[in-house]
Amino acid sequence: MAAARRNKRMAASQPGFLSFNSGLDGNSSDIKRRKRVNKNKKKNWNKYSDIQDVEEFLDDVRLQEKAAGGLIAEKPDATLFFVDTGEKDKETQPQTTVKKGKRSKPLRIDLILQPDSRIPAPKNVLAFQQPNAKKQRRMAEKAARLAAMGVLPRREKLLRLRQAAAASGLPVKENPVANNNPERAFYDLWSAGTPETDDPYYLEQTKKKLVKRPDRLNEKPSVLPAIEVVGPGGSYNPDFFSHQDLLREAHEVEVKKLRAEERLARQLAVKEDIATEESSFKEQVEGLIEEGDVEPEEPEGGSEDTVIGPTATQEKKTEKQRRKEKAQRIKALRRKADRQMIDKQQQLFQLRSIRANLKTQEQRTRQRQAQRKANQEAQKSMPRRLGRLKFQTPDLDVQLSHELAGSLRSLKPEGSILKDRFMSLQKRNLIEPRERAKFKRKYKVKYSEKRAFREIV
Repeated sequence: MAAARRNKRMAASQPGFLSFNSGLDGNSSDIKRRKRVNKNKKKNWNKYSDIQDVEEFLDDVRLQEKAAGGLIAEKPDATLFFVDTGEKDKETQPQTTVKKGKRSKPLRIDLILQPDSRIPAPKNVLAFQQPNAKKQRRMAEKAARLAAMGVLPRREKLLRLRQAAAASGLPVKENPVANNNPERAFYDLWSAGTPETDDPYYLEQTKKKLVKRPDRLNEKPSVLPAIEVVGPGGSYNPDFFSHQDLLREAHEVEVKKLRAEERLARQLAVKEDIATEESSFKEQVEGLIEEGDVEPEEPEGGSEDTVIGPTATQEKKTEKQRRKEKAQRIKALRRKADRQMIDKQQQLFQLRSIRANLKTQEQRTRQRQAQRKANQEAQKSMPRRLGRLKFQTPDLDVQLSHELAGSLRSLKPEGSILKDRFMSLQKRNLIEPRERAKFKRKYKVKYSEKRAFREIV
């Protein structure tokens, strides 16, 4: 569109351009002298710029396009001039009405509906657009390319298979019953049961059949119960023997802790060596005797010249020596092959011992598998290492004999239910062992004495 306008302007600027409003009536004396203004400033561009001639030129171009359908300079003579023969063309005249005794003239509605401009209406681009035209063109190109290679689409393949089955007389799968068929079976949409179909794909798409759950997700991380019941010794009024068993268990736990602390203390203890007479004498004479004063002893075999450096080059072997070495190598290979043959023959007489060894190995393997399985079962009841920290078994809530309460009224509450639940989650491998966050002060505490405090002091 912009290119067409540019061409029209260039054509109108030619010397042969005809204008509807010619400027010949103007007088050169009416031209006013322009004011000299500094136009390098933006505020003076529109204020002191005379564009009247440009506007008149563009208005004249628009008028020609509206009246003549384009520039008159570009129109051929046949469209601008005609020969007047005195006869009017009836075909070009609009529809008229003939009344009796009156002159015929066009209807008012026809005059209103006639276009007053010869500029064609703008083309509606949206009316020619198609949704997903690019995608459909790509799909058509792909289908044509596959058809040229001999690859048919799935719908065409199924159609040909059905046609081949019908031609060969094989039973064809019946079409499904339509939804608007009154003879079809009634199906309750709001029923709790599943529809009468065994199609797994239909059941999965309608959410009637769940996705198969992996077996590992059905296994519990621990076999321990969610709530562990305290033994009879932990009651507020326990039996004597039950209470003694609880005290013995708590005593064993404390003994293990003490032994671990003692072992750690022994490992970290500094070993102090006690000074002896020999060590004391070495310390006293240290630095008095120089090591260079002692002369090295000569070897007993006398002085012999020793060769230091690369060994002498070996002499070249003779042909006889080479044949002898080759014969020895062949003989060694033969002895090795004979030995392997003898070993294989001896294994025939060792079948009983080999069978016994295999049975022993199989029995040992079964024992190891059973032991490994037992260890795995034992590990299920033990807390695993899930994080940075290791699970620490909490202390037992136990009361001594003189601390037992005779009734519920005098019983003092001990422990915390929230803490017990939290430790149970850690013990059953549901969460990783954690520790209380340590408070770290960001800024140092600043102490200042107030005026009232100073007055009291």
